[in-house]
Amino acid sequence: MIIDLPFVADLTDLPLTQALQHKLDNKTKPLGALGRLEQLALRLGQIQGTESPMLQAPQMLVCAGDHGLAAKGVSAYPSDVTWQMVENFLAGGAAVSVLARQHGLQLTVADCGVAREVPARDAVPGAPRLVHCRVAAGTQDASVGPAMTEAQCAQALRNGMDIVRAMPGNALLLGEMGIGNTSVASLLLARLAGVPLAECTGAGTGLDAAGIARKQAVLEQALAANAGATQPLEALAALGGFEVATLTGAVLQAAAERRVIVVDGFITCAAVLVAVRLAPAVLQRCVFAHRSGERGHGHMLQALQAQPLLDLGLRLGEGSGAALAWPLLESACRVLREMASFQAAGVDGAMR
Repeated sequence: MIIDLPFVADLTDLPLTQALQHKLDNKTKPLGALGRLEQLALRLGQIQGTESPMLQAPQMLVCAGDHGLAAKGVSAYPSDVTWQMVENFLAGGAAVSVLARQHGLQLTVADCGVAREVPARDAVPGAPRLVHCRVAAGTQDASVGPAMTEAQCAQALRNGMDIVRAMPGNALLLGEMGIGNTSVASLLLARLAGVPLAECTGAGTGLDAAGIARKQAVLEQALAANAGATQPLEALAALGGFEVATLTGAVLQAAAERRVIVVDGFITCAAVLVAVRLAPAVLQRCVFAHRSGERGHGHMLQALQAQPLLDLGLRLGEGSGAALAWPLLESACRVLREMASFQAAGVDGAMR
């Protein structure tokens, strides 16, 4: 596959890390008393390269696409739900729409390849916006061959990079929509991390035990039909979806621009897994929002050596978990910038 991917530099900076830790240790609290919030503050300072990180104009990007595999019964819902939910996002009625409004996140919904094209609409300031970056009307059935051609996958990657380049701010929150895309995440996890498919395959949108068994059988066929696709981009093209490839491009571009990347659940983690296999330093820019209730997500987090902020049993997707975790990032930044030191507050530092 011929595509120029952005360069993602290593962020390791020992003097900055030491300065950040010293600043945290000298706040008016016992050492480590803010627990993982301190680790989060340290990560945000490292990403932004400053002892006083500040989050500006956060962008929630929800990428949507349909999947040929859905026709094989791998989801409890039909593909029509994809475009219906995209309309719901744009109308402001979905969970991610509500949470984005609550937390001041600009919501962008990208039609990366929904089977039924979502009509364009006039932009309204502050409202969710639609980006058309359709590669095709859904991918092919991966159980009989590659889901995408190499050219289609490359186009989706470029689309994701272009979307991020045009966005303001320094933080990107990831979301997705696509009936059948837990199957894509399961396939990518099995292929790129070597996790047994049975451990990767869950209920998705609500399959019963028989449905999960049927889903796993279809996914076994997909792995066999694309046995030679073992490298990250090959696997993405063969097994992935247009929305996952677009998110992968978005992640790579955001990482190159040193944006904070807030990762939602199982499917967005699959895009990050591909990006990390291409550029390991991507992981330094990522904050993992939550551990979802989807079976494979724990294995995905383990493959990424990630410790999520929340564990609420969510399995909605859309970016809902990323939006729920967002206030923790804002709090971590404020602690570094605004919380007094022992010296500044005139408090006895013996409590350290």
